[in-house]
Amino acid sequence: MNVHYVVELTPTERGDLEAVVASGTTRGRKLKRAQVLLAADAGVADRFIAATVGVGPATIYRTKRRFVERGIARALHDDPRPGAGRKLTAKDEALLVAVACSKPPPGRARWTLELLAGAVVRLTEHTALSRETVRRRLHEKAVKPWQHKMWCLPAVDAEFVARMEDVLELHAARPPRTMPVVCFDETPTQLIGETRAVPRLAPSLADDRRQGRGGRREERAPRQRSLPMGRRRGRGS
Repeated sequence: MNVHYVVELTPTERGDLEAVVASGTTRGRKLKRAQVLLAADAGVADRFIAATVGVGPATIYRTKRRFVERGIARALHDDPRPGAGRKLTAKDEALLVAVACSKPPPGRARWTLELLAGAVVRLTEHTALSRETVRRRLHEKAVKPWQHKMWCLPAVDAEFVARMEDVLELHAARPPRTMPVVCFDETPTQLIGETRAVPRLAPSLADDRRQGRGGRREERAPRQRSLPMGRRRGRGS
């Protein structure tokens, strides 16, 4: 760590980092890196940044180096991890869930991982699919084909796959600004606020004791109670 990296943010970069910090929904790593860059741009020493943000000196050094060498985007996000990508696309995973929720083949009491893998291979362009891939995707979707209490679908045929792909393509497409897409969900939502001006109600007859004639408010004095006074006795009486 002999190289000292100096962080100098532009007004645009500073505004983007402040928005990341103020959003409240940013992941922990990205949030801390944004705080490190803002503090470094303000001239705060590394030891104070480590104590304030709660990161180590190595994290501060790597964040500064990535920003200076590769820009703000690489400084906030991790590099892609090595390894093969996901074998199943979003459509393939939706098809896997649909098959798992349908009736098992004749002669079978339930779906197995091998049967699901074979069904997905027949319905897609994949040549092979391991049972471990099927198990992981079902675990992510919380789908348990061996349980009876779940959504049941009819046989997954070509017509079902075609309709499913139409729905998935609609969700994946970016709608134009002139044609907004309205999505209906089953989640109950409470409507707050009024879209139209609420008309004011006329004073009711039940409130006549407080409203004078012609709508003039009357202030009534509190009712006084008179008590009879007894004869006062003097001395010697």
